[in-house]
Amino acid sequence: MAKKSKTQRAKASAARAARKEARQAEAAAEALKQAQGESADTEAPKKKLFGKTSQTADSAKDAKQSKAVEKKAEKKAAKPKKKRFQFLRDVKAEMKRVTWPSRQDVLRWSVVVVAALLFFGIYVAVLDNGIITPLLFLISGLGA
Repeated sequence: MAKKSKTQRAKASAARAARKEARQAEAAAEALKQAQGESADTEAPKKKLFGKTSQTADSAKDAKQSKAVEKKAEKKAAKPKKKRFQFLRDVKAEMKRVTWPSRQDVLRWSVVVVAALLFFGIYVAVLDNGIITPLLFLISGLGA
């Protein structure tokens, strides 16, 4: 496997940092949602106790949207995800992690392989026609 260049290492490092930041942002958003959900649960009884049951149009929309989101989350949690094509998704994820060689690397190693094939092909032809075939004729007695 070819050695990674400095730019490839830098790109990989930047990609890892970006993924880490995205995970942290998702975790923060999830924590915020949970905190808002808990505060909404604790505030709802207080409003009923103090007679503040009327809601504005915006808060009613927000409540409907949050209920819709909760229902979708419950449906997703209730249904087990089908793992029919999980293997193919795993293969795709692994292929994204592969560090592919550059065009220059492919060309360089292709030239090395072709040169090695030519060298060993000529070596075997010379060995076969120049040394082994005459020895076989001498040993068999046909050459005498």
